[in-house]
Amino acid sequence: MLLIIGSVIVIASVLGGYVLHGGSLMVLWQPTELLIIFGAALGSFIIANPLHTVKEVFSGILRLLTGSPFNKSYYMDLLSMLYEIFDKSRKQGVMSIEEDIDNPESSQIFSRYPAIMKSKELLSFITDYLRIISAGNLATHELEGMMENEIDSRQHELEEPAHAVNKIADALPGLGIVAAVLGIVITMNFLSEGPERIGLSVAAALVGTFLGIWMGYGFVGPTSIAMEHAAKYELKAYECVKSAIVATVSGQAPQMAIEFGRKALPTDKRPDFQELNDHVRSK
Repeated sequence: MLLIIGSVIVIASVLGGYVLHGGSLMVLWQPTELLIIFGAALGSFIIANPLHTVKEVFSGILRLLTGSPFNKSYYMDLLSMLYEIFDKSRKQGVMSIEEDIDNPESSQIFSRYPAIMKSKELLSFITDYLRIISAGNLATHELEGMMENEIDSRQHELEEPAHAVNKIADALPGLGIVAAVLGIVITMNFLSEGPERIGLSVAAALVGTFLGIWMGYGFVGPTSIAMEHAAKYELKAYECVKSAIVATVSGQAPQMAIEFGRKALPTDKRPDFQELNDHVRSK
């Protein structure tokens, strides 16, 4: 929603101000300039990035439009699920959660949290480390170090699409200049046709520079920043899981372990203690 609202404000402010100043919108409609700028931008984007990054960029933009799933409700479900796992492990022994870990789709615990089940990478992160805990006597600092290394790798993966989009934003003003230069080259053919024809051709060429700068700084650049923010909220889920698992391995009770996880969440989406406690009990 914020992406749409922001885009409307950018369009209304720039084009509204242009029209109020006496400009004609029809002059800005230059399909060939758009083809040059955005065609070149798309081609350079495909050249610069592997296929999985290209797919992640389009998926990330779609998530911005539909809304990120990593909100307060998601985090509360995540902590509630971890509480149930820790509680079962504490009461019935570590081996009691093996079946839940090996088959989360059929687990009575995991299946109660469909939002978490949709996050395949996070679910794999959780089950992998629960399996490591149940399989061996790994020291707490060793487990924490292993988890931090994986989170660092995941951070790079989550931020890669945003960085790819940001590079395109940086390139768009230059591609706008390319379109403008080509427009001036075409204008040279009209030198014998009078100032009116030359003026229209120069205006069309300058539109290329305008579009490249406007799209780069008004839309594509801010979109890359929004994608970075979305990646950070997803990464916080991993840090939450890490803090909770390390706490439970250190001997903390399930209620205290998820409190460690809660404190790792961003403050704007962090449930308070009583809110989380009520949610866990309701589950």
